[in-house]
Amino acid sequence: MSLAVAAASTATVAVIPAQAQTPVGVGPLPITFDIKDDNGKWFDSGLNLFGSQSLAVAELPRLGTLAGGGGAVGGGALSSAQAASLTNAGIADSLTGLVKGATQAAPKLGETGVSLLDSLNLDSTLATVRTIGAQRPEAKAKAAEAEKLIGRFSQQVAAMPTDQPINLAELPVGLDLQGLLTDLQQFAVKGPPVTVNFRVDPAKSEGLRDPFALIAPEGAKGYPFDDNKGGFFGEQSIQLTEPGLYAFADRISPYMLGAVVVDDPLTIGLDFGKNLQVNSHGLTVPSNADIVQRLVNTFFNITNPNNWQRFKPGEETTWNPIQPPVPILQYDAAGKPVLIPNLDAYFDKKFMYPKTLKPGDKAPPKPGVGEVWIDTEMEEWAGKNKVGSATKINAENWSVERKIGAPGIDMNNPHNMWTDKNYKYLYQSEWFDDKVDVFDRETGRFIRQTQVGHNPAHVMTKPGTDELIVGLNAGNEIVELAPGGTHVTRRITVSPSGEIRHPHAHWTSADGKTVITPNTLTNNASVVDMASGNVRTEQTGQLPIATSMTPDNAKAYTADFLGQSITCISLKDNACNKDGEKVHSKQIDLWENYNPLTGPKQGKPFGGLMIQLPVSPDGKALLGANVLSTTVSVVDPKTDRVVKDLPCTAGCHGINFGAKQGGGYYGYVSNKFSNVIQIIDVDPNGDGNIEDAAVVGQKTMDATAETKMDGTITGQSGMGGQGVLPVPLVYNGWAQQNQGKWREMLTCEQLNPITPGAC
Repeated sequence: MSLAVAAASTATVAVIPAQAQTPVGVGPLPITFDIKDDNGKWFDSGLNLFGSQSLAVAELPRLGTLAGGGGAVGGGALSSAQAASLTNAGIADSLTGLVKGATQAAPKLGETGVSLLDSLNLDSTLATVRTIGAQRPEAKAKAAEAEKLIGRFSQQVAAMPTDQPINLAELPVGLDLQGLLTDLQQFAVKGPPVTVNFRVDPAKSEGLRDPFALIAPEGAKGYPFDDNKGGFFGEQSIQLTEPGLYAFADRISPYMLGAVVVDDPLTIGLDFGKNLQVNSHGLTVPSNADIVQRLVNTFFNITNPNNWQRFKPGEETTWNPIQPPVPILQYDAAGKPVLIPNLDAYFDKKFMYPKTLKPGDKAPPKPGVGEVWIDTEMEEWAGKNKVGSATKINAENWSVERKIGAPGIDMNNPHNMWTDKNYKYLYQSEWFDDKVDVFDRETGRFIRQTQVGHNPAHVMTKPGTDELIVGLNAGNEIVELAPGGTHVTRRITVSPSGEIRHPHAHWTSADGKTVITPNTLTNNASVVDMASGNVRTEQTGQLPIATSMTPDNAKAYTADFLGQSITCISLKDNACNKDGEKVHSKQIDLWENYNPLTGPKQGKPFGGLMIQLPVSPDGKALLGANVLSTTVSVVDPKTDRVVKDLPCTAGCHGINFGAKQGGGYYGYVSNKFSNVIQIIDVDPNGDGNIEDAAVVGQKTMDATAETKMDGTITGQSGMGGQGVLPVPLVYNGWAQQNQGKWREMLTCEQLNPITPGAC
């Protein structure tokens, strides 16, 4: 996510110019997020704080009675130094990395070498108090008393650890000070709201965008901000009316995130608000809830590329993400104020940073078959304005054999791949554009490019005909292309009612007769009969983002990204399992063992923000990649229940199955914010019981001296793992099409994944 900090303060217009934008605004002066294609600039406010180029600072004035009429108490533009002071950017080196490990105590607040007036933002509060006292004679006594209490407060907390929350209700001076600050609010009432603009310029974002609200303070007007009008080029504006945390995402690419903290300096610390609305499960939670901490931690780890996980092939390394070392005011379930004195230190303690990353390369006990292609969507290449490449891994010796960055066509955020039945072509979607690219799979040579429509996300072929099916993530259609991707032959709407649905990761049945799309805008799935083009609509959980099918075409699954669930949908007869009966549909709760206030149950499966979720070719297991919990959920399709969790790495995203030598399958797991894939064996001993499913290998995706490339990588090598394509194809319907050397690589059971009797 990208963070903007807005302070409800006594300043007037505050301006820090940056690249023709104004990331600091007061009242009518807005924050403008340029939504862009670039790494770490997805919600770009033109300011660079803490390694993210999507941070902004704004101030909302409090109104008083200045000479000449009502206006903002105080005056003068906020300088760059004042903006840095508000977020502790200028003293971050002294306030980050204070937690060295689980066994070593963090320093006390008074031991950091930084004045507590600065580190706890008490200098800003003190300036506000003094201004009110000077401007309003009737407030002078209260302001003087508040100034004394600020001094006493800093003295009392000096001996407290930097990584532990401070319960202000148990600190007498804290309650007294907060009470006085509340009294002073009557002399400087709330002024105009903070305006936030979302700008989508086709010169900066080649794809459409659709920002919506993830988090907002309870009572904020106009929330949830979610207009269901679909992706756009142009500009939208919203008003932030209450102090607290606001967070946004793009519905088309949900890892593109933005946030604003509207702060009132007549409190202690930066305000998150008392209760927050979370756009998942209809939640309203106290601002110190576990789900809030997890989302904020995920937010900073996503939007700051310096926080992405960098594995080394043959040795351990340390991962220590940096969070802003700012004081945050939250509230507990009883409504009592809780001050986190240093967010970086607190998150280090809560999430056990720093972490040791094991060597990135670990070969599984048995080789795989053929090759695995991964879309390394965030790699940066010379000669390209846009990012991304396709990376080929040899599944037999685990070498990185080839990378296709396609600088000649400036390939833009390659997201998902498929291939034809003869494995001549590599079909590649450009998610942030409107094209599907075709490459020679053997040589990496660019062959052709076909324009299909806004934001093509996933591509698959139809078994038998070899026609391509592409979903238009920012549109309302699936598009059919002739074999080889030469031209569009048909467009099929996924919305018979005409509403905008935003289909994302579709799946095609083994017989090619049915396609299912998860519709991120309307919380449903479209089941498309390919012969007639008829569509039926099935309800899902919130923001379904990916689909899969069982190999017998009996049922489909959707990953409900914000629903924290998997929805099972019967495609013909009742096939979903619930309490021992077959039912038409069922939701599998990924939060069955998670309490949003207190956290997950120790040792129990827990998932969240799930993306891809394929079913193994033999139908034994479903694997689902979870961003929030950094886990892969292992689900038994026979019971439609979660069996266990397996670990993945930062930004768990894509999964697909490939053949394992000698029989069985590997699930290959990609990760957006690390440079490795995991290799999962869902049935290591081949006994049919998936309870022993395990991560059996791992592989870095960085180029080596032997890697063949069509250009030069300049940054984020191996990063951005999203689409996964193992070759040869082994899903039912595709497996039977293998010929020649590809057929010889596979066992009889792999060629007939659901008809072992044929062997």
